[in-house]
Amino acid sequence: MRAIKLEEPWKIACVEVPKPKPREGEALIRIVTAGICGSDIGAFRGTNGLVTYPRIIGHELAGVVEEIPEPNKNGIKAGDRVVVDPYVYCKDCYPCRIGRTNCCTSLKVLGVHIDGGMAEYFTHPADLLVKIPEDMTWEQAAMAEPLTISLHGIHRGGLKSGEYCAIIGAGPIGLVAGMVAQAYGGHAILLDLVQERLDFAKSLGIEYVINVGEEEAIAKIYQITGGDMAQQVMECSGANVAVRNTLDYVANAGRITLTGWPKKETQLPTDMITKKEIDIRGARTSAGEFEEALELIRSRRVDMDKILTKVIDLEEAPETIRDIEKNPGAYMKVVVRVAEDPNPEG
Repeated sequence: MRAIKLEEPWKIACVEVPKPKPREGEALIRIVTAGICGSDIGAFRGTNGLVTYPRIIGHELAGVVEEIPEPNKNGIKAGDRVVVDPYVYCKDCYPCRIGRTNCCTSLKVLGVHIDGGMAEYFTHPADLLVKIPEDMTWEQAAMAEPLTISLHGIHRGGLKSGEYCAIIGAGPIGLVAGMVAQAYGGHAILLDLVQERLDFAKSLGIEYVINVGEEEAIAKIYQITGGDMAQQVMECSGANVAVRNTLDYVANAGRITLTGWPKKETQLPTDMITKKEIDIRGARTSAGEFEEALELIRSRRVDMDKILTKVIDLEEAPETIRDIEKNPGAYMKVVVRVAEDPNPEG
């Protein structure tokens, strides 16, 4: 079968590899669509220290089940259309025992610690598959995983209807977080340095945008919120200065969720944390949020089609990844069409 493989940083190709055989507890899936993620670009650059090589990439996956052990957790059967939950956890450690499986002490992420599924066939634990609604396109299904990341960040901050959520970083995760916040009755304030991305955010219906290179962000948030500042701040850029700025943007008694991954430590004035009594929460990947994400897409409460830049064939993936690395501003989400719909009537 064909697969997109990184032999080492900067060396990527569509190659022939053996078709996988499911082990005990695993399903065999014919992959139809696979999204390209920022973490795939990091793996290509060699800047993600968690990635080992050689590695088949891809964790935003949708396809048709060809074989599966029954019974399984979600009642999946052969022939079902599914998305893949790409976070493989141990079930035994403390986080797993309390249901926070994304914090598993031995978490394995597809395309990072273990081979991903940007390939024609893929095997995966049967209990980590979720059925796709009948009226959902394959491209929409492949974008469910990035929506779960944004959802998880919003949930970790406990956003309530009517509250203001300041989101730093107008990349795919930040943009979708803004749409999620508004879908749940919040007011999104999106901050970035790139005006084109902020203009795109406005076209998506994001209520407020701030160019932090041209406007005084603290004063602007103060004005927008009527002096309260933001009840939740979600940091999606991973820039150290942005992490520090969350303390200035958040309301007294507010919450901060850190979704971005800084490359080095950030110095924080802990006296501000005490004075404002701020809750600071990490937000890593997602846990049990695929069904919710799929429903938000199906109902169009979050319209993921609006951030889809293009759809490409599997053979085009290596060159497209090279181009995304060189020209990141030209792309939001790219979905790889691995196969034609095996059941177009159904």
